Amino acid sequence: MKKINITFEQDETLENIAVLVRASEEDSEITALYERIDPAEHTAVAVSDINGVQEMIPASEIILLSVNGKQVSVITKDSRYIARKPLNAIEAVLDPGRFVRISRYEIVNLTKIVKYDFTLGGTLRIELMGGMETWASRRCIPQIRRRLSGRRDTDA
Repeated sequence: MKKINITFEQDETLENIAVLVRASEEDSEITALYERIDPAEHTAVAVSDINGVQEMIPASEIILLSVNGKQVSVITKDSRYIARKPLNAIEAVLDPGRFVRISRYEIVNLTKIVKYDFTLGGTLRIELMGGMETWASRRCIPQIRRRLSGRRDTDA
């Protein structure tokens, strides 16, 4: 295993964290480092577009996964795809820090939520990027509350 030297450089012009990896070559250790830094950026979902062309969509681009009949729709900012695996199989590879199941039929990317409202009737309306709107099932609301407040299921 190669030695890793870490240096912090403050840059007040940046809004987000920028990580630069410098090495003699990009190899499996570098790829593993990327995945540890940001797993969602390096997870991809196999899909087909409306013409049947198969491709991989980075999980970071997914806004919503939704079951329609026997198909799983993968919705991004720019397009809608059909997943090649069932919802449970896709959920197993997604970063649980970024994705949450909101019903039996839907999973949302927490980073793509614009607004959410708990109603007096105990339901949850979720507004997503691109003007999309969805509703969470009552049985998922306790888990969603924990996730929206920044706690994991294992937190007390």
